[in-house]
Amino acid sequence: MIIRLKLARFFASTALLLTSIAAGLGAPNLSPLAKQPDWPSLEKYQETITRGEFEALLQKVYCAQGVDVSLIQVEGESARIAIDRDEQTWFTLRFAKDEASRKQPERGWRPAAALPRAPQGRELAGLKVTLDPGHIGGTWARMEERWFQVGDSKPVQEGNMTLLVAKLIAPQLRKLGATVSLVREKNAPATDKRPDDLKEVSKKILLRAGNPEPRDNFVGPDDPQKEQTVQWQNERLFYRNSEIRKRAERVNTELKPDVVLCLHFNAESWDDPAKPSLTDRNHLHFLINGAYLPDELAFDDVRFEMIHRLLSRTHEEELPLGEQFARTMSQRTQLPRYEYTTDNVARVGETGYVYARNLIATRLYHAPVIYFEPYVMNSDEVFWRIQEGDYEGIRNVNGTDRPSIFREYADSVVAGLLEYHRAARK
Repeated sequence: MIIRLKLARFFASTALLLTSIAAGLGAPNLSPLAKQPDWPSLEKYQETITRGEFEALLQKVYCAQGVDVSLIQVEGESARIAIDRDEQTWFTLRFAKDEASRKQPERGWRPAAALPRAPQGRELAGLKVTLDPGHIGGTWARMEERWFQVGDSKPVQEGNMTLLVAKLIAPQLRKLGATVSLVREKNAPATDKRPDDLKEVSKKILLRAGNPEPRDNFVGPDDPQKEQTVQWQNERLFYRNSEIRKRAERVNTELKPDVVLCLHFNAESWDDPAKPSLTDRNHLHFLINGAYLPDELAFDDVRFEMIHRLLSRTHEEELPLGEQFARTMSQRTQLPRYEYTTDNVARVGETGYVYARNLIATRLYHAPVIYFEPYVMNSDEVFWRIQEGDYEGIRNVNGTDRPSIFREYADSVVAGLLEYHRAARK
């Protein structure tokens, strides 16, 4: 499992949220800050999938750990999906009888194979790409725990770096004919909420988890009871939840791309961010949507979003595109694949670099999503490349001739997308 800064606290917070929702927080079985699902919107997918296809996607991609029959039931020519398990209300999905009678699913994005052939030099003409620079950066980087500093060196801030990479990618894609948008163009939140606006939700989470009188604030980053405070819950809800939901709202209602590229850097545990430990580990992997955990599917909104993605066939585009990015970026960076050791993912494809996982971003964006996780920021090699900043050409960095790490990242993304479209549009 990737250790991003404070792994134990991350899983503690996840468990706390799951416990609180199961205990009855807020509206019926909704995850924090979620809206009531629009189940009637799935009517457009009637008879667009066969029973065999539906079951295969559940078993191999979305529910590899099994399906709770109180939530999803496949019977004869239809499937029943629980709208509200407590109220025993159901959405019934009718299957197509066979491939020949299957209707084409309606969706707001276009696969590469559906786009017309494009001239050389403009191979991405007609494609709408949204770049999502991960995290917020700037003054928010410390709160996000995406900040560290070695001695008097320049601080490493993931949100700043992903935005830099996005701004290097965008003009190259536009030159190739794509229409490109960025979810954010500065180191500032997309959401208009702030941590203190989420106090009431945080208090309910802590109350349902068995903490009736939580402290308001934690004392320093190493406070052992940090995750039991209202402040910590406020901050997590702000940048892990409210921020992503606002980005998804903009992507789905305003930008409406054919593909979303979520740009991140990776990290191993660095303990004290002011006195971090560097590691010799450096690796690469990609995430697409899938591998929902049984506890996650108990939430009505999560279950709805999973079924929506399954029926809109995002996986048919995500997997081959993710595999192409894996081939291109692994060749250019020479980074080894990351090996998960936890059961919250499922390896998919043949390269070994692509995993299915249920993240808010990969779930809520309606278009296919590729979630990039290259480079370990606190690896000795990557740290010094980051310190060198962005530059043209080749420089000797800590004894090795290297291109800018930001341009290597950006050029790999562009090359992978270009190769995919060259092949798919034929």
